[in-house]
Amino acid sequence: MTSYRYSRWDGTQNIFDMDEDDLMEALSDDIMEHGDVGRALRNMFRQGMQNDQGQRIEGLRQMRERLDRMRQQQIERYNLESMMDDLNERIQDVIDTERQGIERRLNDAREQLEHAGDEADFLQGPMKLLEDRAQKASEKLDTLPESAAGRIKELSDHEFMDQEAQKKFQELLDELKQQMMQNFFQGMKDAVQNMSLEDMKRMQEMIQALNQMLRDREMGEDPDFEGFMEQYGQFFDPDRPASLDELIENLQRQMASMQSLMDSMSPEMRDELESMLSSSMDPTMMQDLGELGSLMYDLFPFDDMANEYPFMGEESLSLDQAMELMGQLQDMDQLDKQIQSVMRNGDIDDINLDQVEEHLGEEARRQMERMQDMIRQLKEAGYLKNDGNRIELTARGMRKLAQQALKEVFAELKKDRVGRHEVFFQGDGGDITGETKPYEFGDPFDVDLHRTLFNSVLRNGPRVPVKLSAEDFEITRTEHLTQSATVLLLDQSKSMGMFGSWGSAKKVAMALYWLVHSQFPRDDLYLVGFSDFGMEITQEELPELSWNAWVSGTNMQHGLMMARQLLSRQKVATKQVIMITDGEPTAHMEGGQVYFSYPPSYRTIEETLKEVKRCTQQGITINTFMLESNSYLMDFVDQMTRINKGRAFYTNPRQLGEYVMVDYLRNRRKRMA
Repeated sequence: MTSYRYSRWDGTQNIFDMDEDDLMEALSDDIMEHGDVGRALRNMFRQGMQNDQGQRIEGLRQMRERLDRMRQQQIERYNLESMMDDLNERIQDVIDTERQGIERRLNDAREQLEHAGDEADFLQGPMKLLEDRAQKASEKLDTLPESAAGRIKELSDHEFMDQEAQKKFQELLDELKQQMMQNFFQGMKDAVQNMSLEDMKRMQEMIQALNQMLRDREMGEDPDFEGFMEQYGQFFDPDRPASLDELIENLQRQMASMQSLMDSMSPEMRDELESMLSSSMDPTMMQDLGELGSLMYDLFPFDDMANEYPFMGEESLSLDQAMELMGQLQDMDQLDKQIQSVMRNGDIDDINLDQVEEHLGEEARRQMERMQDMIRQLKEAGYLKNDGNRIELTARGMRKLAQQALKEVFAELKKDRVGRHEVFFQGDGGDITGETKPYEFGDPFDVDLHRTLFNSVLRNGPRVPVKLSAEDFEITRTEHLTQSATVLLLDQSKSMGMFGSWGSAKKVAMALYWLVHSQFPRDDLYLVGFSDFGMEITQEELPELSWNAWVSGTNMQHGLMMARQLLSRQKVATKQVIMITDGEPTAHMEGGQVYFSYPPSYRTIEETLKEVKRCTQQGITINTFMLESNSYLMDFVDQMTRINKGRAFYTNPRQLGEYVMVDYLRNRRKRMA
C-alpha cells in the first residue's frame, strides 16, 4: 500500500527537479544546430522546459503573453475621460453647496429679522450687508468659467459664505496639491496633507535645493547629496534614496507616470488637467516645480518610460486612482522590457523578481528563480564558464555533449543495427578477449589449459592420468586492434543549414569525437569543415561550430586537400575520410583563389576528382554520406567512388548517425580466431 504525506507549502520544496545532466541534454540539440551556448540558453528561457514527470517551467514568451493580457484587461476596463467627470462633479458639488448655503443663510437671517421685534430696525443694516454679499457671491457663481481649471482659479479667490462648501473646496485643492507633488515625489501624498504654510515653505526650499543639485550635476560638479538628505530627508521617508542617482530614478518614474497619463488623454482634456493642477498651487511653487521638470528632462530624458495607453473601458476612476494605475502599467512595461532584454541577451539575473511576483504571482517568481539557478547549476557542475560577457562550454561540457550525441546515435543503431558494426577475422596476435574456441587446423596453438583439461574430464570421467585427444583442445580468442587515422569532412555550406541537415551532421561529429577519445584513444581524428574553402576545426571549437550563412560555395576539393595533408603525417595502415555533404562541388581552389560556379562547372568537377586521385594514391579511403540524391551529386559521387573504391551512402539527416558510426567501426576493428 502506497502512502502519501502532504505538508503546507513553505517555499523550500523543489517543484521542478532537473539535474545538470538533464539541463545539458535539453540544451544539446540547440547547441548542435547553432553552436552558440548563449543562444541555446536564451531559447530555453524563451520557450520554457518540461521534465520527465511532466512538470513544466513557463517560458519567458508565455510570461510576456500573460503580462500583455493583464495590461490589456486594465486598458479595456477603465474610462480615462471619467477622471475629469469626477473632478467636474466635485467642483459642481462645491458650487451647489455654496448656493444652498447662501440661500440658507439668507432665509435664516430673514426669519430672524421677522421675529426680531424691537431690534428689527437695528438688524436692517446687517441684513442689507448680508444681502449685498450674497448677491455678489451668487453673481460670481453665475459667471464662473465653463472649464474646471477656470472655476478652480476663480473659486480660489472666492469668499465662501458656506463653511461646508469651503471645506469641500479646500479638500479638493489639497488633493490637487497632493497629486501635483506626487507627480514629482513618490510617497509625498501623505506629507502634503494638512501641511501648514510653514511646511509648504520648507518643501519649496527643498525643491529649490534639489534644483541646485541638478544644476551642479549639469555643470559637472559633485552635488552635496548627504547634506541635502540631512536637511530634507524627512520628506522622503520611509524609503529614503541612498544616492542622488536613486533619487533621480524615483523622480523619473513619477514624472513618467504623469506624462503617460497626459499622453493618454485627448489634447483638450490634457490642457484642462494641466491648468487645473497649476491653479491649485502657489505661483512661486509652480515656478520651482517647472524648473525641476525642465532640469530632469534635459539631464535625464524619460520619453522611453512614458507610454500612451488607449483606454477604452467604461469603469470610472479618480485622478488619484488614475495615477496609481499609470504606475502599475509602467511597472508592467518595465518588466516586459526586462523580459525582452533577457530574450535577446540571456542575462536572466537582470529580471526584477519582486516585479515578477507583484504582477505575475508567486508561482512565476519561483519559476524565474529556478531559471536563474539553472546557469549557476551548470557552472557549478563544471559544464559552463564565463569568458568575459559570453558563456561558453568547458572541456567537461564539451565531453558531456559528445557523450549525449554518442548515446543518441547508438540509440538509433540498437533499433535495427545490433551487431553490424564489428567484422571478425581469423589470424594471430592481438589482445586476449577472455573467450575460447575449439582448435582448428591453422589456428595459432595458444592453448587454454583449463578448458582443454575440463573437456577431457567431461568426456572420459575423472581418472588419472588424464588422456587428451584432438577434440579436447581449446585455444584462446584474441582480438587484433588496428590503429587508424580519420578525417571527418563536414559540409558547412549554406544549404546544410537552410535545409535542416547541419544539426544532425554536427551531432555525428561530436559522437565520433567522443567514441575515438573514450574507446580508441590511440586513433587520430581530425575535423575539417568546408564551404567556400576548407578549414581545420579543433575539437574545442566543435561545440560552437555553425554553418556558413554568408558565403555560397561547396569547395569539396579544398576540403579533401586538407584531409590528405593531415593524413599524410600519420604512419598508420588505415587512413580514411568520412565526408558528410548535401551537395555537389560548386567551388575549387586555383592559384590561391576560390572559383565558384552553380551549376558546377566542368573545371570544378575536374579539380575535385584530381584531389580524389591524390587521396587514392596515398591509400586514403573516402566514404561519402549524401543527404541529397539529386542527379548532379549522384553522378559526381559515382565517379569519385569508381576512382577511390570507397563507399557512398544515400541517407537523410535522421539516419545519418547510424550510417556514419557503423562505417567507422567497420574500418576500425577486426577480430581474429
